[in-house]
Amino acid sequence: MKVLLVEDNPGDVRLTQEAFKVQGSDIELKVAMDGMEALKFLKKEDEFVNEETPDLILLDLNLPKRDGREVLTVIKTDEHLRRIPVVILTTSNAEQDILKSYNLHVNCYINKPVDFDTFADIIQKIDEFWLKTAILPPNFQEA
Repeated sequence: MKVLLVEDNPGDVRLTQEAFKVQGSDIELKVAMDGMEALKFLKKEDEFVNEETPDLILLDLNLPKRDGREVLTVIKTDEHLRRIPVVILTTSNAEQDILKSYNLHVNCYINKPVDFDTFADIIQKIDEFWLKTAILPPNFQEA
């Protein structure tokens, strides 16, 4: 399984990598450090031309260049990307962010915990549900 983590905080990137490792998860985790890089990755532009389309996207909302809301809008309005499940993983628990994300057709919204054990538990639940339990749509963009 391929997962794209869109996260600008290097500490949170390391936490996510470690949490997947602790779970013994057999995933390929790619990282985009800002919204523009995420969109280039997903659209296979520039240095990302040979990247495979991810099976799942973990998306922070507060990103440089293009924020997570803009990235989510592009993903969910693009006929080749909209089927990819997107999980918002952010520190924001603002009601307007939650509502806007679901209005933009996010698949799940999770408030990012601050301690590692709780964070690792969240990653385990994401792994168990999205990567092992849910049946994900075929990736037609690759065909």
